[in-house]
Amino acid sequence: MKTIYYNGDIITLENYNIEAILVENDIIKKAGDLHEVLALKDNETKMVDLDGNTMMPAFIDAHSHFSGVANNFLKINLEECKNFKDIQEKLREFKQENKIKDNAWILADGYDNNFLEEKIHPTKEIIDKVLPNNPVVLSHKSGHVGVFNSLGLKMLGIDNCFSGYMEENEFLDNLKKLPLPNMNDLLLSYKKAEEKYFSHGITTAQDGMAYSSMVPIYKKLIEDKMFKIDLVSYITPNDKQEFFESFSNNIRRYKNNFKIGGYKIFLDGSPQAKTAWMQEPYVDSPGYFGISNMSNTALEETFKNAIKDNMQLLAHCNGDKAAKQYLENIQKYEDKIRSLRPVMIHAQFLKNTQIDYLKKYSVIPSFFIAHTFYYGDIHIKNLGYERASKISPANSTLKKNIIFTFHQDSPVLEPNMFETIWCAIKRKTKAGVNLDEGERIDVYNAIKAVTINSAYQYFEENEKGSIKEGKFADLIIIDQNPLKIDFEEIRNIKILETIKKR
Repeated sequence: MKTIYYNGDIITLENYNIEAILVENDIIKKAGDLHEVLALKDNETKMVDLDGNTMMPAFIDAHSHFSGVANNFLKINLEECKNFKDIQEKLREFKQENKIKDNAWILADGYDNNFLEEKIHPTKEIIDKVLPNNPVVLSHKSGHVGVFNSLGLKMLGIDNCFSGYMEENEFLDNLKKLPLPNMNDLLLSYKKAEEKYFSHGITTAQDGMAYSSMVPIYKKLIEDKMFKIDLVSYITPNDKQEFFESFSNNIRRYKNNFKIGGYKIFLDGSPQAKTAWMQEPYVDSPGYFGISNMSNTALEETFKNAIKDNMQLLAHCNGDKAAKQYLENIQKYEDKIRSLRPVMIHAQFLKNTQIDYLKKYSVIPSFFIAHTFYYGDIHIKNLGYERASKISPANSTLKKNIIFTFHQDSPVLEPNMFETIWCAIKRKTKAGVNLDEGERIDVYNAIKAVTINSAYQYFEENEKGSIKEGKFADLIIIDQNPLKIDFEEIRNIKILETIKKR
């Protein structure tokens, strides 16, 4: 079946303008002037009138947690809670409305102490008051810290956690011990996650940290061919053997729209939770520099394994000290690691002096640039204006011709690419504070960061990310051309259709 799209703006992200494209068997067969494309029309060709709307390449998610988005459909959403009382009411209502039995785990997600009236994390006692007979965990919006109630701690065999609050590796390791939900419920939640990504124009997504406990879920999803979205999973190196044995046909290549892309590690935490690892202390905590999550010995071993296994390495680095640790270890293996396109996830407080090393070692920074809007005010409070204003130095990176990408780290934020593009251009906090204007970038390069650059990050630049003959027809139709409207309106662009058929 052939399909011709015409009568609208077409953003190719290539160095040419076109009037129409012809798609056949999910491949862009022709991109050019309307008369050139129409010359290839036959009696079976479907004609799609864009009616003045805009077509562009579909978005490619450079970093998120697809399974986390899926699991959030099975959790209580606490994002709208303004105080502890609101949290308690949400917990109470959830148990009553869903008729949850005693001793069954209840999971909640999305609270943020920075925006609660109390300005502190809830404690196990806060939860115990309303749900004493259920094990409960509340996950912070950052995903890096959280709180277990008394029964939850007891079921995990923990008797030395005074408040129930945990950070980083301790918290994440205990989350892994929780029982999985019903398989049918899980599969349904994954389909809902896929629908959410498609609704935002994303046709390639990432599962940014996969553990061995997820193997049975992946197997079922693949066996039933439930994925329509292309999903790239990055696994924890400790679980590699089980993944290699279970998905031998999915290592660095797609089968049934799923592939294992490489390894993912955490070098530090989250700046809004004050666990990002910094070279200078937090302004209101003298002598406190955040948290290091991985020793140099363990990191060196990970590099050796990545090189031996020919696996791309993604490292979560928020603070400049974590970035320093990653770059120093890359330096030891630069000749062997460069071809693997190592990625620095978040790269929030990357210093200008470190950007040259990105270029030297072919490291791709993936900026969580929406932090400028959502958490800029918190970063100013925790780190001071000078450091906070330099967050996500996209323009400094662009000037040095370094390929970079943007992401939303969903479920931390909605996978809304146009909002991220808007944040990169605007660089203003929720309170209206302008962050370093020298790091603003133009619309065109912001779009590249979530399309062709992200395709490059996945070694898929010859298949995706732009409208070019021979590439896959992963496309979106939108109601306005972002290159022609005021940048303030970009955030409000609507996805009219997401096209991905294979």
